[in-house]
Amino acid sequence: MTETVVELSHVWKVFGAQAAETISAAQNGPLSKAEALEKYKTVIGVRDASFSVARGEIFCIMGLSGSGKSTLVRHVNRLIEPSAGTIRVLGEDVSAMGQTALREMRARHIGMVFQHMALMPHRSVRDNVAYPLAIRKIPKSRRWAISEHTLGLVDLTGYEDRLPKELSGGMQQRVGIARALASDPEILLMDEPFSALDPLIRLQLQDQFKALVRDLGKSTLFITHDLDEAIRIGHRIAIMKDGVIVQIGTPEEIVTEPADDYVAEFVQGISRLKLVKAHTIMQPLNGHAPPEEAKRVSGESDLDALIDISVGSDQPLVVQDDGQDVGVITKTTLLRGIQGGK
Repeated sequence: MTETVVELSHVWKVFGAQAAETISAAQNGPLSKAEALEKYKTVIGVRDASFSVARGEIFCIMGLSGSGKSTLVRHVNRLIEPSAGTIRVLGEDVSAMGQTALREMRARHIGMVFQHMALMPHRSVRDNVAYPLAIRKIPKSRRWAISEHTLGLVDLTGYEDRLPKELSGGMQQRVGIARALASDPEILLMDEPFSALDPLIRLQLQDQFKALVRDLGKSTLFITHDLDEAIRIGHRIAIMKDGVIVQIGTPEEIVTEPADDYVAEFVQGISRLKLVKAHTIMQPLNGHAPPEEAKRVSGESDLDALIDISVGSDQPLVVQDDGQDVGVITKTTLLRGIQGGK
């Protein structure tokens, strides 16, 4: 059974003096953000959000500006207090923690990386990374060793004594990631960490971050307004609108089964070739034996691979699961899969 490391259950955040009245009204009937503002002078930031994050998972929360994604992620380490609902981290009820326990949770188990790193300009790269350890009064020799190790993880060995101003934007962002990793947290909160970078550097850091998180086994909540980025690095994606989680699913599920017109509009420009798998588009055999000479493919083969395999053959592709034939993909099926929901 997969271990859950973060779990939010029916979390609300309403800004304003009449938060409780707003939540009660919203639970008893339709209440838009505009109506809440007019009637109760409140702003609904997060509305009845529930989700869980498994150990080792990159869970992306995606939405446009004002959707509530950054507000939501700040509830995990209680930088923002919830108006209602429960937040559990590593089995502990964060909502009920006192300040001492909360500080301990943040220092040891949760690392956070922001879009703007706020590196201390007068401190070296080594000292910036080691700063959270200095707050915990870890001996200098130990924290410098940890700092150098984490800088090595993000390919910044040799830059330990540089000042932040001597680094590029992408390198500064990697210093921020190293600082978050220095305490060896089990959970990373990433709030649009790459959005201010040039496209090429951004793609490189996305790949590097995904590999790093996989190798270290970190569980990550990754905030972004870019669906391409969410699809590129996320195991699952939550799409938000006006404080509401509209849909949660794998990248393939989001693209092939959008929950509503809002999600469908988001995904309409996304290439399906690397996302949609054979098991999604195959037709069941229904007792019919496929041709023996037909090529066999895995159910996890993507459209791009299926196109390459099918070139030069008039036979359908046979999809296998655990060595057994389970479905078939004809040329027409393949073309429809590429085309999408037409």
